[in-house]
Formats: sequence, structure tokens, C-alpha cells
Amino acid sequence: MKRILLLGANGQLGQELSQTLTSIAPVVGVGRERVDLTQPDTIRRAIAEIKPDVIVNAAAYTTVDKAESEPELAIAINGKAPAILARSALELNAILVHFSTDYVFDGKRNQPYLETEKTNPVNAYGESKLMGDLAIQQSDVNHIIMRTAWVYGAGRTGNFVKTMLRLGTEREEVRVVCDQIGSPTWTGDLAKTVTSILSQTIPIGIYNYTNSGVASWYDFAVAIFEEAKQLGFPLKVRRVVPIRTEQYPTPAKRPTYSVLSTSKVSEVLGTHPPHWRVALRQMLPQLVKS
Repeated sequence: MKRILLLGANGQLGQELSQTLTSIAPVVGVGRERVDLTQPDTIRRAIAEIKPDVIVNAAAYTTVDKAESEPELAIAINGKAPAILARSALELNAILVHFSTDYVFDGKRNQPYLETEKTNPVNAYGESKLMGDLAIQQSDVNHIIMRTAWVYGAGRTGNFVKTMLRLGTEREEVRVVCDQIGSPTWTGDLAKTVTSILSQTIPIGIYNYTNSGVASWYDFAVAIFEEAKQLGFPLKVRRVVPIRTEQYPTPAKRPTYSVLSTSKVSEVLGTHPPHWRVALRQMLPQLVKS
């Protein structure tokens, strides 16, 4: 492997990938200032200039609620840009690694979703991500689509962990939804997994990856506060109150159950993802340092 092009290098996942991918090949990391996924010419130009062996697309439109009011932008970034990446990668005979989401499913199951389950997104964000998945699958490009969920990291981008810590320093009571179930995923573990996959020969296709275990957003919030207190975060919060989804209306509908099965990736790599609480415990000290 001669060169990896990393799109979205400045995002929370991109920052982790910038560190892990260098262990297997030189990485050219680019941000929005060079490659704007709403501008196809910038995508084609960068790929033509860099001529990578692997393209890792860690850039995405991730503002779930705003996607309801600006679906065209979400589609441009999440749906149309991956198709351009796939065609450009195919011309170079490069591998395309793309990140997708649990939100391509409707959340009506009560057991973990396999990669082969029927998709049925319930919001504009999920629809835009599924559009990108299908464009890549329908191309002839060698690809890895990594579906993940409830992603957080220490990078500059906001996420649920950082939001809870902010609220926990401002309020004595925090109300959190308790009837949406998923698997929190640390960008550090996700980046290491992608690097491991690229360092060996595995079948192309879709892979699910999240940290092990399941939780509600309420469970996750309680764990964040418990672990943060152990590290000395200046928290004011005393009560975490569980609420139902209908008590916290949002523009975008969320899947009730979006746990992804990680059996396929575990079998390929010969190891299971770390539990989400272990991952949280590893990540929080990074926020103390920053």
C-alpha cells in the first residue's frame, strides 16, 4: 500500500484515523478547505492529484435534525459524493472505505441488525446515508462500508458525551431519553478497527462496527457522569431523569432500537469490540488533557 487519501481529516473520526492509518501507509489528510463534498470537481481534482491506493471517506453530513429542513445538502454530501468517490476510486483501481450508520434501519426489530437486513430509514439523514451506500454497492469499486452508531470522540466536533458534560456543569438535573436503544461507539476503537481491516486481506462489502453492549441514551448519560466524577470533572448535576421520546420531540424521528450485530467483523478480525463502558473510560481522560 503506497498512499491513503483521508477525507474529513479534521473531524472527530478523521483525527483518530490520521493517527492509526499512518501505521500501515503514508496518509494524505484533507479537510473541507481542499475537498468540498458539495463540489464534485474538488473531489475529482484531489484524487487525480494524489492518486491514492485507498480512499477513506470520514467526511459526512451528520446533523440529523437539520437534515429534515435541508435534505438537498444532506443528499449532496452523503448520497451523491460517495458515488463520485466510487467512480474515481474505480478509475485508479483503489479501495474505497466509507462510513455509514444505524439510521439506515427503522428500529422496529428487537435483536441486533445484521449487515444483510432490509434497510428502511425513518428520517432524511438516514435516507441520504442509504443513498450513498447503494451508490457504492452498485458500482464495481472495491469497497468497505462500515456501519456504525452513536459515535463520540475527543475531537473538536460536538457529540453526546460532550453535550452531557456541558449540561452536567450547568444544571443539577438533566433529562435524557430512556426508550431509544443502541451501542455507543468510541472513534478510537473504530479507527483501530478500520486500520486492522486495511492491514489484511478481507472480503469487500458491508461491515457493522460498534462497541459491545447496549444502552439507552439515559444509561449512557448516567455512565458519563459516573466516570467523569471519578476523573474530577467539575459537575453540578445531581439527578439524571429518564424521559420518553415523546417528551423530547425532535424534527427527525429516531429508530427505537438500532443495535448493530458485530459478529461478522469479529469473526474476520478474530476479536470482539471492547465494551462501550470500557471505551468511555479510555476516552474521557483525553478531554481532561484538552
